[in-house]
Amino acid sequence: MANKDRHRRFGNIRKLPSGRFQIRYPGPDGVIHTGTTTYATRTDADRALTLIEAQMISGEWTDPERGKIELADYARDWIKERPGLRPKTVELYTWLLERHIVPTLGKVSVGKLTTKTVRSWRAGLLDRGVSVSTAAKAYRLLRAVLMTAVEEDKMISRNPCRIKGAGNEHTPERPVLTVTQVFELADRMADRRFKALILLTTFASLRWGEVIALRRSSIDLKERTVQVREQLLELDGGEMRLGPLKSRAGRRAVSIPSVIIPSLVEHFALFVDEAEDSFVFLGKRGAFLRGGNFRREARWADALKEMGLLNLHFHDLRHTGNTLAAQSGASLADLKARMGHDSDRAALIYQHATRDADQRIADALTARVKAERKKAEKKRKRGDDDGAGALVSTS
Repeated sequence: MANKDRHRRFGNIRKLPSGRFQIRYPGPDGVIHTGTTTYATRTDADRALTLIEAQMISGEWTDPERGKIELADYARDWIKERPGLRPKTVELYTWLLERHIVPTLGKVSVGKLTTKTVRSWRAGLLDRGVSVSTAAKAYRLLRAVLMTAVEEDKMISRNPCRIKGAGNEHTPERPVLTVTQVFELADRMADRRFKALILLTTFASLRWGEVIALRRSSIDLKERTVQVREQLLELDGGEMRLGPLKSRAGRRAVSIPSVIIPSLVEHFALFVDEAEDSFVFLGKRGAFLRGGNFRREARWADALKEMGLLNLHFHDLRHTGNTLAAQSGASLADLKARMGHDSDRAALIYQHATRDADQRIADALTARVKAERKKAEKKRKRGDDDGAGALVSTS
């Protein structure tokens, strides 16, 4: 038996006192590894060594010892060590991990995760009433964590998150206000300091965190521009933190429609301190504006109820602004710049929606033209018939 092992080009096999066979082999790191399992026959052990050697040649081999770390520990370290994550993103990832991943998969070793395991976990989330959107977010997080285990840490040879469509969110279409409704909503704010907030958010296509971080120096009333440089984040613990924008494209200059300048002039005179770094939108007590304080002080829910807009979220104001910008005929590049997006995807959504609406207009015009022509043709025929009758009676 020993002589047979000497002729092997890779690894060796030894028979254990139990009668089973164990393999040992050198890894790419120069360390001698012992197989994680034993084999009933020498032939089975030999096949295992041949497979491992092939994996090393193709670059697909992973150290089984490294894959023994539990998913919960690995994922927590992944979030902690991931570069460039914003505080709000860290909070979201941590919540998704602890709430929806760890309870079911946390104790499973990274190397033991299979596609079937992941499929069962996702099905369990949906069975328990977790929304499709939240399940998709949790799945995307798990997929990203395990992709690092594959590509960077070489703990597993392939990502078990291979469920088609599991990372997709099917969110309902958000409402779009008319221009008249935007101004009516602004006028219905219980505190006048929020009128300009509504108008600027909508017509400059700003995010909540962007608009509440604006300072006096950010807005040039003469040039009619707003400079978006930072965002204000409200963390789960209640801390308000100024931070960088979501992307490099988020740092932008946006032109303001002249029609809302009078409201901004009035707002500056009544509610903004003279210092250039003064925040433009604050709560009644002069503190950072929080979502809860805004909804309460503005009586947001009452205003929506009075207007019959119960399903409207504050973010829908930006959605409305983006839609209006697209309907103006703006190019893809212009939309991306105004919205603060790096990729074409979001801007294309608005362009497609505008093209669909434009096509409906064209179809309606076609129908109207046909109807008018049909009506004119009937009128012409009646005229011809009347003329012929008159001719006959005259003769």
